Amino acid sequence: MARALAGTRLSVTLVEARDDVGDGTSKANTALLHTGFDATPGTVESRLVARGYDLLGDYAEQTGIPVERTGAMLVAWTTEEVDALPGLMVKAEGNGYRDTELLSADEVYRRVPALGPGAMAGLSVPGESIICTWTTNLALATDAVARGATLVRGARVTAVTPGAEYTTLHTSAGEMRARWVINAAGLGADHLDAQFGYGRLTVTPRRGELLVFDKLARPMVPVIVLAVPSSRGKGVLVSPTIYGNVMVGPTSENLTDRTATGTSEKGLDFLVTKGRALMPALFDEEVTATYAGLRAASNHDDYVIDLDAAARYVLVGGIRSTGLTSGMAVAEYVTELLSEAGVDVAERDDLPPPPRMPNIGEIGVRPYQDEQRITADPDYGRLVCFCERVSVGEIRDAFDSPIPPADLDGLRRRTRVMNGRCQGFYCGAHTAELLAEGVAR
Repeated sequence: MARALAGTRLSVTLVEARDDVGDGTSKANTALLHTGFDATPGTVESRLVARGYDLLGDYAEQTGIPVERTGAMLVAWTTEEVDALPGLMVKAEGNGYRDTELLSADEVYRRVPALGPGAMAGLSVPGESIICTWTTNLALATDAVARGATLVRGARVTAVTPGAEYTTLHTSAGEMRARWVINAAGLGADHLDAQFGYGRLTVTPRRGELLVFDKLARPMVPVIVLAVPSSRGKGVLVSPTIYGNVMVGPTSENLTDRTATGTSEKGLDFLVTKGRALMPALFDEEVTATYAGLRAASNHDDYVIDLDAAARYVLVGGIRSTGLTSGMAVAEYVTELLSEAGVDVAERDDLPPPPRMPNIGEIGVRPYQDEQRITADPDYGRLVCFCERVSVGEIRDAFDSPIPPADLDGLRRRTRVMNGRCQGFYCGAHTAELLAEGVAR
């Protein structure tokens, strides 16, 4: 939304509670670019995911966000799940997606031979894709700043004071005044909504834990393997990642602690049990990392997007993991609501081109593979992280970027350094030196 509104004559400030953009709910998803085939037809989510799929796909091409069009396959393991597949085809058509295809058990195994025994049928969804969540978030924020938005990091909103002309936000970084406030606070959206006198939204942090397997496992998983979805989500999936790994997860556990991003023994045991049944051979490969993220589940079955013209306030809440795909469409919709409320949101005619983002995906050429680039600047040939092939030049560029990392996690999201099979055992010391130099600039 900051990017969209910064493209107008409005003065826009992006207030980030954390020390980096995309460090909270925005990164807590399975990095899928969704067609929206299984959304509930007629909902706001359905409409915005379908629209966002096109918008983000186009934007990824413009900015270099890595996307791999792998396609997906839902696998039915019981007669009940087999019976559900035709209904999913009908639902997909209701959402405007008409490319699904029912598959026999033989075809399921032909496409993914490594699946465990017992698959009875499948449903192909060729439009489902994998994308880099980290680069998507950073590209949108970088674009917003280039368009003139002000980014304030480490500014957690603690209180709100409405006024006749302005609303004052009391934050951990000081007070800010705004004519309009858009609440896209993710896990904190209900708390901020309450500051404006509402009680219409309850956010529950839903922990999703993931297993990440070594790159040697990647040939086993040519497509995204999905479970037949339930009311709790899309279930445990086995998916390739844009970085060349394989991912299994997520779990789905409602919590009360909105900061509980650690993994649990129970959650990882669940993934091993479920994953081994789905693809036994995968578990002969090495698990290189485990992660957990918190998704903003709410007490609503749909996105909650509402504008209060009198309070000059917009709530954008209940945005589940599909928000990665729908985000640009959500921004488009909120802009339309603001226009209907009398705000001048005409796009400027002097916008800068979208930023070209560094490629940290395995699709396309990475700097260490680019002979011309290395010849022009040997730092791109000096590797720091040998597992992920991250160069000194890329780390330098991250700190020279419009939104430099504030800490090691931010550097990892921008470059993949220390994200490989050794998890920083070999490159940690050198990376720490470069981090200290970069932060000190």
